[in-house]
Amino acid sequence: MAVDVKVITDLVRQESSFIDDIMRETQKVIVGQTEMLSRLLIGLLTGGHVLVEGVPGLAKTLMVRTLCSVISAKFQRIQFTPDLLPADIIGTQVYNQHSGTFSSKKGPIFANLILADEINRAPAKVQSALLEAMQEKQVTIGETTFPLEEPFLVMATQNPIEQEGTYPLPEAQVDRFMMKVKIDYPHRDEELIIMDRMGGDPVFDIEPVIKPQRLLEARKVVQQIYVDEKLKNYILDIVMATRNPSQFNLKEISDFIEYGVSPRGSLSLLKAARAHAFIKHRGFVTPEDIKAVAPDILRHRIILTYEAEAEEVTTEGIIKKILETIEVP
Repeated sequence: MAVDVKVITDLVRQESSFIDDIMRETQKVIVGQTEMLSRLLIGLLTGGHVLVEGVPGLAKTLMVRTLCSVISAKFQRIQFTPDLLPADIIGTQVYNQHSGTFSSKKGPIFANLILADEINRAPAKVQSALLEAMQEKQVTIGETTFPLEEPFLVMATQNPIEQEGTYPLPEAQVDRFMMKVKIDYPHRDEELIIMDRMGGDPVFDIEPVIKPQRLLEARKVVQQIYVDEKLKNYILDIVMATRNPSQFNLKEISDFIEYGVSPRGSLSLLKAARAHAFIKHRGFVTPEDIKAVAPDILRHRIILTYEAEAEEVTTEGIIKKILETIEVP
């Protein structure tokens, strides 16, 4: 069946108009951090979860809280600590002495946007309780299963500079996150604006621009965005190059990769490229869309060898080399 790209583009331009409104309202509070906001929007438009790595104080909580206000969604922040229990996240059963029955008390996981702050500070049992909810989009308390309300997005944070008392996420669990985003300090001029804006007792006039239902409708449009067969093969070449580098004239990185990207990575790269095109108000994917999201999709899915660590080779360096080498269609 022939695809009319012009019709899809017209539809996307009409349906994606709220993106600019979200950006405008969010930037009333947040200075800079446009990449983090873009990746959160990609997560909302695809149903994918986001793992953010950055030092404390970079407005991660403020970003998610502001975004929730703009889209009229329910927000919950969960501070992960070593003594946290799965019931503290998903909820538990409460016994009623008068009726002699148990009732389910829902936990903070029942929200639209969850900020899992310092996820690597909680033990594996707590991490798995959260990741199960992320994967299945449902929670079981006792014998009752509750579906989680869409849109449902988990933004988990990790602190890269403080490893004492942490429980690193196993690679198989990290793979559940669609993207791993690394955020850095603001530029000097941005930090000056932050000082002026936040130095006193700021009051922000944030206006909700859409309802969560609009996001769910936008997801259906994102799935219709056209991806040429050549670009699908371009995505596959990038992924295959992480598994068999020597087949793509990348023999020099063969010894540095223990395991390449899983098929979940290919799917995530396709979905994220479509969402990136939607944010740019286009009805078709370009190679630039794929290149823009590739580092965030791939960096936590490439497992390095001990030799790579010994020679201080990073996943960022490997991804850059792959994107420079693979021929763009």
